Amino acid sequence: MRRAARTGTIAPVSTTTPPDIVVQRINGAARAVASLRGQSEAIAAAATAITQCLIRGGTVYTCGNGGSAAEALHLAEELIGRYRSNRPALRGICLNADPTALTCIANDFGFDAIFARQCETLLTPRDVLVVFSTSGRSANLIHALETARAKGAMTIGLLGRGGGPCAPLCAHAIVVDDQDSGHIQEAHQVVLHIFCEYVEGECMAGPNDG
Repeated sequence: MRRAARTGTIAPVSTTTPPDIVVQRINGAARAVASLRGQSEAIAAAATAITQCLIRGGTVYTCGNGGSAAEALHLAEELIGRYRSNRPALRGICLNADPTALTCIANDFGFDAIFARQCETLLTPRDVLVVFSTSGRSANLIHALETARAKGAMTIGLLGRGGGPCAPLCAHAIVVDDQDSGHIQEAHQVVLHIFCEYVEGECMAGPNDG
């Protein structure tokens, strides 16, 4: 985009039309989601780990940054509320949900510690930590995974761009084969809904109300 010289308005510089953008984004999202077919076993293993955690009375903790923070919130609220089936609430807590904790830790210990500090006191060996990242390179997620492993908790990563340093820290790493952050996040949405469907199919599922 560029600013028109006389009017001060924004003048477009791209020749891509709105319909082109729509088709490109839909096709890109479809490719990213289709890339998950090759990781069906890894996704199933992660879903099983989450289900076993919840059956044991453990807690699924989630975290991410930016748009990935919204996905972390999404998974936690689906567990506490419901995905499709009426059933008892399940233990899901999002570590990026409390601004007072985040700003306190960031102010006193630095931004890289905002999740690890919470993991240090909250996680137990029966819990699971699920991190969301399009790059797998965020220092605060790396430290969170390291802390979770030290606490004996299961670690799961929904990642992109090769997985970065987060991937080897995850017992189950699901890495979307794409370079576009939006498409990676769209694929992550599919995976988190698979998790929810699997959980509700395996533990305490009730009548489906749509």
